[in-house]
Amino acid sequence: MTDAVGAAARLQGLFEGRRLTPTQRRIAACLIRRAADAPYLSSVELARVAGVSQPSVTRFAVALGFDNYPALRDHLRAVAATGHGFDGPSANPYQRAVQAEIDNLRHLASLLTDPEPVERAGRLLAASRPLPVLGLRASAAQARGFAYFAAKVHPDVRLLDEGGSLLADRVDAARRAGASALLCFALPRHPRELLDTLAEARAIGLTVVTVADGTFAPVAAHSDVLLPAAVGTGLVFDTAGAPHLLGQVLLEAMCDALPDAQAHLEGFDAQAAARGLFVD
Repeated sequence: MTDAVGAAARLQGLFEGRRLTPTQRRIAACLIRRAADAPYLSSVELARVAGVSQPSVTRFAVALGFDNYPALRDHLRAVAATGHGFDGPSANPYQRAVQAEIDNLRHLASLLTDPEPVERAGRLLAASRPLPVLGLRASAAQARGFAYFAAKVHPDVRLLDEGGSLLADRVDAARRAGASALLCFALPRHPRELLDTLAEARAIGLTVVTVADGTFAPVAAHSDVLLPAAVGTGLVFDTAGAPHLLGQVLLEAMCDALPDAQAHLEGFDAQAAARGLFVD
């Protein structure tokens, strides 16, 4: 397989599973055709060869989850430099799914170049007493994992992983108990009930921090702080390696904002050792 074919395959993997407009699909097709020099085109040059406007190129980059076109171009250069991935015609579907997840993690690393959004989210979650953590259906596992670890350092974590008529009551109860923020995990597919719950949470004064699958996810309009992490779409069910890692990064930021987090962790370790909780 030539380098050009490999580069085109890697670009195709970047665009797969994205909801792109016809204009954005035209830009994507142009990048695939020009895969060898795509990482070196300016936004003006790409707009000219694709036959679109320069703002359309910027919107295309944002639709892929990047802050701007230079960030997308940096990502394309990084991908081009790692041309040894399992992304060619000879790779099987399992290898391509793993490679796509690796690409999602690289994208997440690029987004975290600016740590301020995650650090701000960590401060908001650390200050909330109690801290409700919401995740329904496919997102419930992410919410449970975060809540499990957060409870080791935060004094009052309330997991909301089941829908139904009591969900709004539980959000309201958390607010009346003193909660100032709510953390939501929102991965595809997005339940209508989740959107309604976030709208209600904001209406009663909670600041909503959301880990979502992209900046254009349906939950964006109901979130005060949106932290995007792409899901993999190459298998029958979505893979969530990047959202899971982003949740762990957010935990780290929350611990940094909790002055007694280390004391809580050391206390738990001492109790666990005394009880023989874990096998050495």
